[in-house]
Amino acid sequence: MNLPLPFCSIALIAFLFLHHHVLAASHFEGFDAEDDEFSDDSTELHHSLRPPLITQSQSTVPDPEPSSEPDSKSDPSPTQTTSKKPSSTSFDFWDEDEFEGLPEDEQTEDSPITTSPSEHLTPDPEPTSESPDLDVPTKKKLSSYTVEIVCVSILIAYLINYFTGRRENENLALSWASKFGLKDTIFEKNFSFLGVGEGEDSPLLLKEATNVFKFYASGRRFCHGLLATMELKSRHDLISRLFNCVVPCKDEISFEVYMNDEVMDHVVFAVARKKAAKMMHKELRDLQRFGGMVPAPGGRKWVSEELSVISESKEVAGDMITDVVLDQVFGDKSFEKFGKYFISMHFSDQLPGKHRKMLLFKFALPDAKHMDDMVRLVALIPYYIDLIGRYKLSSQARNKTDGARQKAAQEAYKELENVRQEAIQRKKAEKKKLLEEAEAKLSAEALRKKEAKERARQMKKSMPKVKMSRGH
Repeated sequence: MNLPLPFCSIALIAFLFLHHHVLAASHFEGFDAEDDEFSDDSTELHHSLRPPLITQSQSTVPDPEPSSEPDSKSDPSPTQTTSKKPSSTSFDFWDEDEFEGLPEDEQTEDSPITTSPSEHLTPDPEPTSESPDLDVPTKKKLSSYTVEIVCVSILIAYLINYFTGRRENENLALSWASKFGLKDTIFEKNFSFLGVGEGEDSPLLLKEATNVFKFYASGRRFCHGLLATMELKSRHDLISRLFNCVVPCKDEISFEVYMNDEVMDHVVFAVARKKAAKMMHKELRDLQRFGGMVPAPGGRKWVSEELSVISESKEVAGDMITDVVLDQVFGDKSFEKFGKYFISMHFSDQLPGKHRKMLLFKFALPDAKHMDDMVRLVALIPYYIDLIGRYKLSSQARNKTDGARQKAAQEAYKELENVRQEAIQRKKAEKKKLLEEAEAKLSAEALRKKEAKERARQMKKSMPKVKMSRGH
């Protein structure tokens, strides 16, 4: 059906006006201007734009036949036009003569829809949900921090062990001092001055290290003083603590009693557990030179089978092992009950060093709650100070010990002389070496002069000496 020309012109103008109104409304209602290819001038649209494609509707419900009366849609209301999307704009007033070159086979009878060139481009899909790799931020896994976690854990464990171990050692040392160094205790009754300083307020213990504590006492007859050294386990060191779990060791305390030179006679004597006694006899020079293992004498009580006695003579051993110490500590029954913390004791007047006459005691320390178990061991110290201070050898034993000490003194002198001669020879060899090195650096002329000088000196030395006398 061919429409009149005036009516077609009016329909085209109305269509352009409707399209311009829809584009203006899209800026306010959020629509994208998808129909930008239409312009106000139909001639420019025809010559400048590429022919758009027409898509067919996928709806299964057939649209009603377009009305044959163009008057019914010639003047659509503004509200109706604004509600329509640009992509579904109706082309009821399509003029095939106005637009040429469009594919007619793709047009639908219902509503031919044109698409803008921008619609042919594949739009970027809006990411509805990120991929799992993007949802989880990039982080290091826990396994990558294994080294750091282990190092920090070891450091924290070391610090905790350091403070707790130091506190344990301090408590153990203070427990011993409060048991044996305060008022009405063994050392307070036997010594006039206790502590490491001067005055009544001086501390009893001197802390030399985290596991080393010292106690000093003086003011007693027969001796200059007493020095006790506590060498405790290295509880503050984590590695040492772990090592002690595999190889157990004990807390030890050693006593050094410095005897007066005029009161201590010739005595070399030691008592220790059998294994320790063998080591002492091999390592300690005075025991190796003067002492020997003493067997148990017949007809009298002797020390426990767990102990060995080393002495210069049987007389000294018999005088040192009295019935009192056997009943208190060294007997079979008493040692089983009270001797579990005993390690060794060693008396000698031939010790190397500044103080040659000393009494040495070494005990193991119990824990802080069982300090009473070593009371009898500590009581041996003042007992043997008085016993050694009053002890005198018999004339026969004295002659034997004097001969042994003279022989030892001669051997010591020979050793010192040998050492002195070795030092002299070493000095001569070094001097000769230096002279040879100096001669090697001299020139040939200097060597000739030196040789001539040496020959003249030798000739002068070989000439007979003439004694000149004045005539009368």
